[in-house]
Formats: sequence, C-alpha cells, structure tokens
Amino acid sequence: MLSAFPMARKSLGRFLFVFFALFAAACVPQGGGGGTPGKSDRSKPVQVALLVPGGSGQASDQVLANSLTNAARLAAADLSGVKIDLRIYQTGGNPSQASAAAIQAVAEGAEIILGPVFAQEANAAGVAMAGKGINVLAFSNNVDIAGGNVFVLGPTFDNAARRMATYAVRQGRNRIMIVHEKNSAGEAGKRAIQRGVSAAGGTVVGVSGYDFSQQGVSAAAPGIVATVRETGASALFLTADTAGALPLLSQLLLDNGLDRNAAKFLGLTRWDVPAQTLGLPGIQGGWFTLPDPNLYAQFQNRYQASYGAAPHPIAGLAYDGIAAIGALARQGNDLSAGSLTQNAGFVGVSGIFRLRSNGTNERGLAVAEIRNNQVVVIDPAPRSFSGAGL
Repeated sequence: MLSAFPMARKSLGRFLFVFFALFAAACVPQGGGGGTPGKSDRSKPVQVALLVPGGSGQASDQVLANSLTNAARLAAADLSGVKIDLRIYQTGGNPSQASAAAIQAVAEGAEIILGPVFAQEANAAGVAMAGKGINVLAFSNNVDIAGGNVFVLGPTFDNAARRMATYAVRQGRNRIMIVHEKNSAGEAGKRAIQRGVSAAGGTVVGVSGYDFSQQGVSAAAPGIVATVRETGASALFLTADTAGALPLLSQLLLDNGLDRNAAKFLGLTRWDVPAQTLGLPGIQGGWFTLPDPNLYAQFQNRYQASYGAAPHPIAGLAYDGIAAIGALARQGNDLSAGSLTQNAGFVGVSGIFRLRSNGTNERGLAVAEIRNNQVVVIDPAPRSFSGAGL
C-alpha cells in the first residue's frame, strides 16, 4: 500500500498519473484513421473535440478538466496560419460517457478526438471511433490501450528507460541492476528497463524485486546490496517513485552499505516532484529524466499569466495535442495515422515529441542529477529527433 511509506501522498484516484501508474486496460481498439498521409483543404477551421473529465462530481476532475481546456485554448491562440474550432465535451470520467461524447462530437463535425484522460475512457472512445476513420489522441500514458486509432500522449516507461539507459551506458555505467516493486507498475517498469538497457548496449547483471510495503523494502535491502557487490553492478535502475518506496528504499540501501559512487542510482520516474523529495539524503547524486525544464517553465509562466493559476501537471498534453494538429493543418496534411506519425515529430510545451505507428510516443527528455538538494541538468533534452538517441 502507498500509505505504508513515510512520504506517500494520497492516491489521485482514477487519474492514472502518479507519474507512471498503469491502469488495467479493456480491449485494444483495432483499425485506425488511415495509414497514408494526404493533403486536406484547410480553408475552414479544423474542428477538434476535446474530451475532459468534467461532470463527474469530483472537484479534482473539474480542476483537471478546466486546466486541460485552458491549455488547449492557449495552444489554439498561439497557432499561426490555421484556425482551430475547439469544442469541449464532458465525459464525467466515465467510459460510456466518453464513448457517447466521441460519437456526438463526430456527428457534429469533429475531425479528431483530443483526450480523454483515463485509460478506460480512452479505450472506449477509440472503440467507438474505430469504424469512423477518426483518431483519438488520449492524455493517458497507458500503452496497453495504444494502437489502432488510439495514440497516447502521456510519458511512457519505455521512453524514460531508453533515454536513461542510453545516457548511463555512455557514461560507463553499463552493468545495470534492476530493482522493482512486485506489483503491476513495477513489473511493467522492469520490462521497460530491460528493453532500454538492451537497446543502449548495456547489460542487465541482476534483477531484484521487493514487496510493495515498508516491511517488504526493509527485508529486501540487504540482499539487494549483496547482489550489487556480487555482480559488480555500476548502476541500480529503480522503478520506485517519490509517492511510494523511493524515500525508504534509497536510504535503506545506503544504510546497508551500498557505495553510491560505485553504483549510481538511476530513476525511471521523476524525482523532483514533489519538491521536498530533493532534500532526501538517499537520492543525492542520483540521475533521472524529465522534460525540458526551460520550455515547460515558459508554458507555466504563460498559463499563469493568462489564467491566474498554475496549470495542472498534465495540462501541457492538451497544448501538445493542439500543437500537433495545428502543425499538420498548416502543412496542408490530413489527420490520418500516416500524418500523425510523421518521423520529424512536433514541438510542444515540454520539447519535441512524435507519435509512433503502434500508438505510443517518443519525447525528447533531459537527464538531471540531484546535487545538493537541487536539480542539475547534466544532459539537455534534444531539440530534434535526428540522432536524439531516445
């Protein structure tokens, strides 16, 4: 349980981001909006349906819905050479309502669906749109629902693992041990790290799991340290996040004699949220990935100036979706799968990103180190996908 850990924060409920939390998916929709890019008449505005979780009765869902709407409107206002007809549909955070909203939106002329947030909602909308040639750009990061006509915009384990492993191997940290929770998110993270290390040319020298509880972490720590010594691991790649095991795990590994200089801590998730995590002694010197902090700060400042409040942590995904749609429209391209997956990608509030034919995405990430309780970028986010090593 999350509450078993000292710094655990309250669950975000149905919202799938603690950062990389995974939801169980329903069936993956098949069929898409066409595989070959084409040209389109853009003398008229592009009609975009934005599906947001308002109307559920939960205040947190309404805050999220408002923030996504504001970010999408900000992006539409920033576009030049193309107009967006943005229409908002409330889903109540419910799959059946999301399906109905998508059907209504297309009946009213929508050319593409932006959203919804929750994995099961996005899956339902994708199934409803599969036979209509309409693509869905969901705010989810659950790759289990990706594919066919559903594309996920949220950050993924594979993206972070590949970026982190590539940098670590380049720095000589090529003998990597994986430490993961024995739960669905931990197992998914483990598999992503294995793929990332293999792609980077490194070697997984050991894998160690622990029960997702205070007792489980305490019991596993001595064995993890012993395995590091036996294998000569030069890095420990941790799936733990700041809401769960990371604070306790990092400290107990050091308490059991781990030499953090010999075996560098690598993070699969962001270690700078919440900010007080940066003060943890156990993660000093650790590396993790994050979106381009300078670009995202610019978005936060502009959003604050426009709406008088800070954006929700995933509001930038709505901006990114509109930016991608606007870029294609400005080029005269349609919104088929072939156009959406153009190799050059797009530029959003957190940097470059591109959609892949399997419905997942790649994002240009920076690598940062926690140094003296501060985030220090040690390898900047790439500005293009040419040689980005993502």
